[in-house]
Amino acid sequence: MKKTFIIAIVALACGTMAYAQPRAIGVNLGGGTGFSYQHGFGETNMLDIDVHTSLLNAAYGWWGVGAHVTYDWIDPFGAKFPELEKGEFHWAMGVGGAGGIKDFANSYWYAGVAGHVGVAYDFWFPLELSVDWRPSIGVSNAYSNWFNVPGLFEGISIGVRYRFGQN
Repeated sequence: MKKTFIIAIVALACGTMAYAQPRAIGVNLGGGTGFSYQHGFGETNMLDIDVHTSLLNAAYGWWGVGAHVTYDWIDPFGAKFPELEKGEFHWAMGVGGAGGIKDFANSYWYAGVAGHVGVAYDFWFPLELSVDWRPSIGVSNAYSNWFNVPGLFEGISIGVRYRFGQN
């Protein structure tokens, strides 16, 4: 009985701590469609996960899927937008990794380092709109030089996310 009680208390504490962290879930629309999840670590840091497909390129005969995972700093260098009566602007930048398959038909893959720069508007209700750029550079077997240069020019998207947890 004692063991069950301790496990229940630990599970409740972990669940409460996880819920207390600000999070957001939504979609990114740009050169494809992406699913976005953000998990905050306090007010100044977050983990940003974006899983995306290149649906718009299906007309050209190739389709792929990829992911970017970055650790972001919110309002880095103390640079903040002016205060608004309702809602808030924030900007974030971060670094992490990226990988995926660019073309399933030809088995073209890529992997490398990813960046993230974004500006978001948090409404006074739990909705966030953002403009993000997620460049990546690394290796790929899709090009003769084995270098994923187009990844620097891809990744611009508009995001819509539902925010939950603590603000």
